[in-house]
Amino acid sequence: MQFEIIDISGDVGIRVYGKSCEEAFVNAGIGMYSLISNIEEIVEKQIIDIEAKSHSLEGLLVSYLNELIFQFDTYGFIGKRIEIINFSKHPPVSIKAKIYGEEFDDGRHERRLLVKAATYHNIRVEKINNKWEIEVVFDI
Repeated sequence: MQFEIIDISGDVGIRVYGKSCEEAFVNAGIGMYSLISNIEEIVEKQIIDIEAKSHSLEGLLVSYLNELIFQFDTYGFIGKRIEIINFSKHPPVSIKAKIYGEEFDDGRHERRLLVKAATYHNIRVEKINNKWEIEVVFDI
């Protein structure tokens, strides 16, 4: 399993793993989408490009996830697969990615949680031994 849900009173969080920092960011995006809907039901009909920048990996994670939430809230776009095009860990850190998915359809897609935002509360992005681990909490 690439991510697991963390039990947090009043909110929801995920713990994500990856062989690389980039893979952990991909899994964080997929984990967040799985909080919103059953991503197995999502069809890769559209591709959108997103990018985010920050001065830290934690800030980049929040900006990246909030961009995915913005795309869902504004355009109804939900992703199934994420491909990172460029990832820089040197300040300012940045990410460019392609998101494969489709417009959310209440008639076809399962509605799970209303994820409002990724937060800095207890956020963690770190390399432990030879793998990356992320913890992030979402306002719901």
